Amino acid sequence: MIARRDFVLMLGAGAALAGCGGLLPKVNEPVPLYTLAAVTEFGQSLPKVDWQLVVGTPVASADLDTTRIALTRSPGVVEYFAKGAWADNAPVLLQTKLIESFEASGSVAVGRDAAGLRPDYVLQSELRDFQAEFDGAQNPTAHLRLAAKLVRMPDRRIIATVTIDQRVPAAGASLSQIVDAFDRAAGEAFQEVVVKVLTAQP
Repeated sequence: MIARRDFVLMLGAGAALAGCGGLLPKVNEPVPLYTLAAVTEFGQSLPKVDWQLVVGTPVASADLDTTRIALTRSPGVVEYFAKGAWADNAPVLLQTKLIESFEASGSVAVGRDAAGLRPDYVLQSELRDFQAEFDGAQNPTAHLRLAAKLVRMPDRRIIATVTIDQRVPAAGASLSQIVDAFDRAAGEAFQEVVVKVLTAQP
């Protein structure tokens, strides 16, 4: 179990606990930033499509829409690791790596929602879980839950939906091992989304 000093802030019932200043890293202490890997191999032949896709930024609640790496040790209470953070807000990080995964497939022209493109399809999603869960086991589990839908433009008809729920046990209790579990969970999610979108019937 990670010691209490490894947590920076507890949020519960919509309120932040006071008196957590001693849990913060020192001002001159560098905090490592973590990222995720895009998927580059898909294990199957994917069709090339002649339409353009925009990947929207996943919608997320305030406790997940942050650079802080979330964890839970009891229901309804979210805490954050003090000695590390994501390189970008979690929804933006997932969006970027999902775009890179689509690019790696070589099957579709893809961009992000802020690029001013006129897409044929938009991938909209909601990030519902993205935290390390301590449920009494010695090592936590990285939990990623993402609900996505492929929307045809301009009539905004939903063509396909997929809900991904990945739980990957960490190899140990260190933050780097926990991030590695997040990376594996995200990789499975990216692969499933890319395959679902590219094999959807317009």
